[in-house]
Amino acid sequence: MKQAIEITGMTCENCARHVKEALEGLPGVQNVNVDLAHHSAHFDAERAIDREKIAAVLDEAGYALA
Repeated sequence: MKQAIEITGMTCENCARHVKEALEGLPGVQNVNVDLAHHSAHFDAERAIDREKIAAVLDEAGYALA
């Protein structure tokens, strides 16, 4: 299942890397692609990932869902 999210707080490539690593830490998430220019990320998941779980890992990394 493909999912797409918008993220606030990313300003550089290091930010994008941190977001990618945070999302890859969610069970069942793979093929994470973070687009710094559009402040978004796309990924594949075995099943839909709850927005609250996504928000929690992003918050822990210092970012937020838009």
